[in-house]
Amino acid sequence: MTIATVVGARPQFIKAAVVSRCLRRQHGCREVLIHTGQHYDSSMSSVFFAELDLPNPDHNLDIGSGSHGQQTGRMLEALESVLLEIRPDWVLLYGDTNSTLAGALAAAKLHIPIAHVEAGLRSFNRRMPEEINRLVTDILADLLFAPTETAVHNLLREGIPENKIRLVGDVMYDAALYYAQKAKDISTILEQLGLVPKQYLLATVHRAENTDDPQRLSNIFHALAQIATEWVVIVPLHPRTRKHLAHLKLNFYSTPQLILTEPVGYLDMVQLERNAALILTDSGGVQKEAFFYQVPCITLREETEWVETVELGWNRLVPPFSVEAIVQAVRTSAHSLGKASNIFGVGDAAERIVKHLLISRREGYL
Repeated sequence: MTIATVVGARPQFIKAAVVSRCLRRQHGCREVLIHTGQHYDSSMSSVFFAELDLPNPDHNLDIGSGSHGQQTGRMLEALESVLLEIRPDWVLLYGDTNSTLAGALAAAKLHIPIAHVEAGLRSFNRRMPEEINRLVTDILADLLFAPTETAVHNLLREGIPENKIRLVGDVMYDAALYYAQKAKDISTILEQLGLVPKQYLLATVHRAENTDDPQRLSNIFHALAQIATEWVVIVPLHPRTRKHLAHLKLNFYSTPQLILTEPVGYLDMVQLERNAALILTDSGGVQKEAFFYQVPCITLREETEWVETVELGWNRLVPPFSVEAIVQAVRTSAHSLGKASNIFGVGDAAERIVKHLLISRREGYL
């Protein structure tokens, strides 16, 4: 059986790494890895493949950046050509990026079965491009791998047939368990930055709703500068965030205790997350990793797909409408621990996904 895995962004590399490791152990199973090139520079792409022990892509489409329509359209054209060449039994997709959407559209039009990892996540905000990508991919998918009970309920409520849905747990939890010790053994990021465990905050900002809105972006970084009078604050800058800060002439590079760095590799990021006193982020993946490592989190958005982390007290939604709101949230949330729970499974999501793919012939998909 041939499985075509489509990835294009950092979170997808992490998720695919744990599933790919399981696939490579299966006799008679061949994985063809297709990298769309959505994240294309070294700091956002190639370093992740090396650290995660993810095989080099069999096909690199080199799509690069562009508007949503341009990027998705170019991916769709390129993916169609590759899929026609390899004729896989399954197209395996992850998450909610433009790469996910393009993979779903290309496979559906070629009548190739689609499996979607992280199916059923909903922010219920259709202004988010990720929400549109999730909805369309889940409608087109033949197997929907849900990470939580909430995700299963979302799919059933939308009319997805129950026989297509599999509750498998979260592959990001698999990755958190597998790479935590490796990060501890290998990463020297704390020493490089002169950080003391639990004596600093970590912040990541990359979503268009924050980076492309001058007021929101200004609020976030002025709040971080104010917080840096009380804490050391580390901010690995996404290229898009760096570009918009420069465009707005917002210069925080000389602010004491506010350390703006280049993007860091996955193992360094794990080490920074595990040892932070608090994390501020607009990333869905970082929210979960904060939960996995039992670090309080502030999500700089109006909603989250990971509502369970909020309900359990580990995560707090703080839309960046004002500097004061963010600063006050940090002061009241640092060291505020939530409840323990295994809502994301027990770390065997990748094995469950591969099992369902392998028995798919008996279930009538192939």
